[in-house]
Amino acid sequence: MAEIRQNPITKEWVIIATERAKRPDQFTSRKEKRILPAHDPACVFCPGNEHLTPGEVHRIPGADGNWQVRVVPNKFSALSPVGERTRRNEGFLKRTVSGVGIHDVIIETPEHNKTTGLLSAAEVEAVIRCYKQRYFTVTEDPRVELVTIFKNHGEAAGTSLEHPHSQLIATPITSPQVRHRLEEALRWYDEFGECLFCQVLRSELEDEERIVVETDHFVSLVPYASLSPFHMWIFPRRHMASFGEIQPVEMADLARNLQETLARLYHGLDNPDFNYTIRTAPSENRYVKYYHWYISLVPRLTRMAGFEIGSGFFINPTIPEKDAEFLREVKLPIPKAA
Repeated sequence: MAEIRQNPITKEWVIIATERAKRPDQFTSRKEKRILPAHDPACVFCPGNEHLTPGEVHRIPGADGNWQVRVVPNKFSALSPVGERTRRNEGFLKRTVSGVGIHDVIIETPEHNKTTGLLSAAEVEAVIRCYKQRYFTVTEDPRVELVTIFKNHGEAAGTSLEHPHSQLIATPITSPQVRHRLEEALRWYDEFGECLFCQVLRSELEDEERIVVETDHFVSLVPYASLSPFHMWIFPRRHMASFGEIQPVEMADLARNLQETLARLYHGLDNPDFNYTIRTAPSENRYVKYYHWYISLVPRLTRMAGFEIGSGFFINPTIPEKDAEFLREVKLPIPKAA
C-alpha cells in the first residue's frame, strides 16, 4: 500500500507510491552522451575568453598562477545592481518592490568538461570559499535581504551553458517559501525549546536508513518524505542559521561531503541533471536559534505534472530508504595520487 509521508520541516505531504515504485537503478540517465573537451574556444567561461564576460568581481588563484574560480556579474542579470530599494502599494493588487539586487555567476573551474562530482575535494573547497566570500560581500549591501546560492547542472535543471558554474542572487525581499520555513521552525522552537532541524538530523542519524554520506561536520541524507527520486539534504552537524557562519574546517569538510555525494550520483545514475540550493536564513535572522541552514539537492529524474501542480502533493515513485541504500553502495573510482 502507498504511504503519504510528511516532511516535518516544510510540512509538505508526499505520496510514496510503493505500488508502482521503480528500482533505483531504473533512473540511470537515458540522455545522449556528449564528450566535452577540456577547453572549448567558443565558451565564454573557458580560460582565454575572460574578456567576453563582464568585469570580474572576485577570483581564487590556482597553483599555476591563473584563476581557479572566478566570479563575474551575470550578463543577463535578473536584477539591477543600480538603484534604490523602494516599495509601492497602489490599491489592493498593485504591490511592487524595485527590482534591485545582485546576480553573480561563479565559474567553478577552468576545465570545461568537469562537473562538481569529478572535481577534487580541494577544488570544491575553493568554490565553497568563493561562495562564502561573495555571501559576506553582498550582505553588506543594505538593499539585500536574502542571498540564494544555487547550481543548475544539465538542460533539465535549467542550465544554458555547459561550463561548470553556480549562481548567486541577492534579493531585496525574502520569498514566501523561506518565510514559511522560518515560521514553522519558530513555532516548533516555541513549543519544544529546540531547533527542529537539529532534531530531524538527530533522528535521521539514529535511524541510519536514509544516510548517504557522513563526514566530520556534515551529513547528506535522503529525507523521510523526499519529494522526488534521490532528493537529498546536506546538513551541518553544528547548529548554524546562516551559511555565513561556516568555519574554514567546516568548509573543507563540506567540500568532501558535497563532492562525494555528487560523485555517487554521477557514477550511480550516469551523470543526471540536478539542482542544488543553499537554503540559508535571511540576513536579519542570521543568529537565530530556531533555523538551521542546509543544502537541498534535487536530481531532475521526474517531471512535475498536473496532479502536483493542482494539489500541491508530490508523488515519489521510489522509496527513500532504497535510494539511500543504492547511493551508499555505489563504487567510486580511487582518486589518483597527486
